[in-house]
Amino acid sequence: MAVKIRLTRVGRKKQPSYRVVVMDSRKPRDGAYIEQIGRYDPREDPSIVEIDNDRALDWLNKGAQPTERAKKLLEISGAWTRFRVAKGDIHTIEATPAVEAAPEPAPVMLDDIQAEAATAEPAPVMLDDLQAEAAPEPVAEEPAPVMLDDLQAEGAAPAEGTEPEETAEETT
Repeated sequence: MAVKIRLTRVGRKKQPSYRVVVMDSRKPRDGAYIEQIGRYDPREDPSIVEIDNDRALDWLNKGAQPTERAKKLLEISGAWTRFRVAKGDIHTIEATPAVEAAPEPAPVMLDDIQAEAATAEPAPVMLDDLQAEAAPEPVAEEPAPVMLDDLQAEGAAPAEGTEPEETAEETT
């Protein structure tokens, strides 16, 4: 006997809901079933999927084949993943037990902060710290560009390989 996990339609006209059932594949859609393992209501927002994963896993291990839609619902519920892990298709790594987590700190209340501030002594202020904060940072000044005319006016000789410029007085 070929056993299937599939959906059986229940509900009124144009208001479907479904049962997830295990039944002989030769039976009609709404015929007698072996066991009901869940329900599916697509009209709710969000859709309701309730499946007994232990029973579904048991039937899958016995060889029951889910239909395409039933397989999707089994994936949503987690039964299909559990089946594949048990079968060896999916390999999982079990985590080692974690060290106990540190206890969460107690919540800090505003009254506690104000009381702490009232009793706490202010930190000493050093004179060097105040002077360092108040002193402006030195600004590096850029040297002024030196012009050739300035050098000639001071009497400096022109650079080697350059000829002195002729002025208008010499050309007359």
